[in-house]
Amino acid sequence: MAHLGTGIGWRPEIADAVEAMPGIDWVEVVAENLCASHLPDALVRLRERGVTVVPHGVSLGLGGAGRPDAGRLEALAERARLLDAPLVTEHIAFVRAGGDLTASPALEAGHLLPVPRTRDALDVLCENVRIAQDALPVPLAVENIAALLAWPGEELTEGQFLHELVERTGVRLLIDVANLYTNQVNRGEDTAKALDELPVEAIAYVHVAGGVLKDGVWHDSHAHPVPEPVLDVLADLTSRVSPPGVLLERDDDFPRAAELEREMESIRAAVARGRASATAASGTAASARATSGTATSGAAVATAAPAGPAAGERPAVAPASDGARQRVGVAQASLLSALVADGPVPEGFDRARVRVQARALAAKRAGIVAKVAPELPRVLGESYRPLFVAYAIARPLTAGHRKDALDFAEHLLLSGRPENARRRNRLRAWWLARSGPAPLPRTPAARVARATRRVLLGG
Repeated sequence: MAHLGTGIGWRPEIADAVEAMPGIDWVEVVAENLCASHLPDALVRLRERGVTVVPHGVSLGLGGAGRPDAGRLEALAERARLLDAPLVTEHIAFVRAGGDLTASPALEAGHLLPVPRTRDALDVLCENVRIAQDALPVPLAVENIAALLAWPGEELTEGQFLHELVERTGVRLLIDVANLYTNQVNRGEDTAKALDELPVEAIAYVHVAGGVLKDGVWHDSHAHPVPEPVLDVLADLTSRVSPPGVLLERDDDFPRAAELEREMESIRAAVARGRASATAASGTAASARATSGTATSGAAVATAAPAGPAAGERPAVAPASDGARQRVGVAQASLLSALVADGPVPEGFDRARVRVQARALAAKRAGIVAKVAPELPRVLGESYRPLFVAYAIARPLTAGHRKDALDFAEHLLLSGRPENARRRNRLRAWWLARSGPAPLPRTPAARVARATRRVLLGG
C-alpha cells in the first residue's frame, strides 16, 4: 500500500485554507460531490502540486441487502480515474432498504446506518464488496461506521466481523478511530478489544474526527474539535501499527485555518506518542529477551499492508444465498421504516435509541435541505429547523433534497404556516417560483398538483 502521510478532508468551504496549509500530503474528497466533467480549480492546483486525492464514496450501501448499483459503481470508478487515485474508499453500511427484495416501499436513509453483525449480513457484505472490487480500477478500502444503536442478536464483535471480511475478500480497511470511540460510548464496545481483534496489517489509512455528547449519546458530528479520548484511541492504534495515512475529517461548522492547523498538529502528536510507546515497549521486550538469552528480531509496530492473499490475487467469495439477502433485507427495511417513516420499532431494539436516531436523521436532512435551498432558513428564521424535523420524522425522502425542499414548503403552506403573514407570503412566492407553472399531464397525481397550486395561489 502506498504511503499517504498526513491529510485532511477537502471541502469547498475550506478549500483556500487547505491549499495554504503546511504539511498536507494528501486530501480526501466525497466522490458524490465531484462533477466528473469539471474538477474544482482548488483541487486541480493541489493535484498539480503532487498532492494525492482519494475519492470517498457515501452512497453505495455495500452493507445493504441488494447488490451494489452498477451506475453508482461506474461513477465511483470514473472519479478514481479522473483523480488518478491510488485507491477508493466506501463504508460498511446500508443507506437504503425495501423495494422488490422485500415487497415493501423503497426507503432512503440519507445517512450511513450500521449492518447487523450476523453471518447472513457478513455473507451479503462479502459478495457486495467483491462486486465492487471487480468494478473498480483501483483497490477498495471500507470504513467502520459510528452507530447510535445496536442490532439485537448480533453474532460477532466489530473486530471479528472486520477480520473475517478481510480474510474472505482481501479488502483493505479504512479505520475511523472516532467511530470506534463513538461505539464505545453508545454501545459499550471496548476500543482496546476492538483494536486487539482488528487485522491491523490491512489498514489503508485512518480517519480522525470530532463529535459531541448530548443526553448521554455521542454524536459523530464531524463539526466539533477532535476530543482527547479520540486522540488516545489514535495513539493506541499507532502503537500497534504504522498506518500508511492519517486524515482529519471536518464536514460542518468549519473553524478558522489556524484552528484546523492546531487540530492537525494534535493528530501528529498523537501518532508520535503511539510510535514512541511502541518503541519503548519494543526496547523493553528486547532487553528482557537479551537478559534471558533469547534472540530478538523485528519491531513492535507492524507496517500496514494488504492482508489476505498475495498482491494481485483475491480469495474466492461464495455468493450470498437468496435467503440471506431476503432476511437481511427484511430486517433493514423494518428498521429504516421506524427511522424515517414513523413505522413501528422492530422487536429487540432500544426504542429510545431508535427515536434519537430518527431525530438525528431528520436533523441531518434539515441541514442538507438548508444548503440546497438556503432561502428556507432565511424566510423561516429560527423556526426552520424544528419545523423541518417535525415534518421529516414521518415523511421519507423520496426524490432528492431539492424536491424535499419544495415538499416541505408546500406542507407548511397547506397547513397555514408560518403564522406570520409576511413570512408566509415570502414562502409562497418562493414555492410558486420553483414549482411551476408548467403543463401537467392528466393523471390523478397531476390533478392533485393543480389543485394544490390553486389553493396556494388563492391563499
